[in-house]
Amino acid sequence: MRSTWVAALATVAVAGGLTYLDASASSSDPGFDPVRSLGFAVPFATVGLLVLGVLVGTSEFSTGNFRSTFVAVPRRLSVLAGQVLAMTVFAALVAVLAVGSSVLAILPSAASRGITPDLGGDGVLRNLIGSVVLLSGTGLVGAALGAWVRRPVAALVAAVGICLVLPMVLVLAADLVTDPLAASAAGGSSAPESPLETFARFTPTGAADSLLWREGGALQGVLVLAGWVVLPLTAAAIRLSRRDLV
Repeated sequence: MRSTWVAALATVAVAGGLTYLDASASSSDPGFDPVRSLGFAVPFATVGLLVLGVLVGTSEFSTGNFRSTFVAVPRRLSVLAGQVLAMTVFAALVAVLAVGSSVLAILPSAASRGITPDLGGDGVLRNLIGSVVLLSGTGLVGAALGAWVRRPVAALVAAVGICLVLPMVLVLAADLVTDPLAASAAGGSSAPESPLETFARFTPTGAADSLLWREGGALQGVLVLAGWVVLPLTAAAIRLSRRDLV
């Protein structure tokens, strides 16, 4: 569908454009390092992949093509598996292009300061790979929710709620219930993590934090993201195999 390509191009454009703006704004700093801007646009670019995933996951039902599709391929789970495979490949391609556009976007600011970006430096390669994994995984989360819910608007509301609203609510709630004097009472050490903060680590946003910034948290981020893909996909498979298509 045309909207699929629009969402993909918007994701790449947002990743490159916001990275360029961040690098340009930081280029006047004495300690400017262009590679620090590489992860800036990723959280914003995930929105495009999330929408793209929802569009793909709901496309059969929103267009009415499911009638002819399941006549041609009576094995419904085969259709779902093919849809997931196609989305995986396409989301990975879009993610690579988005990260590539971010890399290109830091070059003008780096050149203005006579700096050659060190893409093999400490933590940079992890950031690049983590960005690709996060963007691809977010697209699959949207596709899985779309395949389960089947209605574009409802699926998009669910996806935004889970990936964007829920993490913010958890963080705000954790701030409200945390005693600001707890760290002082503990002798200056950081206060223990609240249950709400722990739960927030198991949201897609928590996976993003683990993949991109938290030291040693890459594996946890991958597993959390995989869980948010597998659970709705399982629900979609059960609904597809046991219930009517309408």
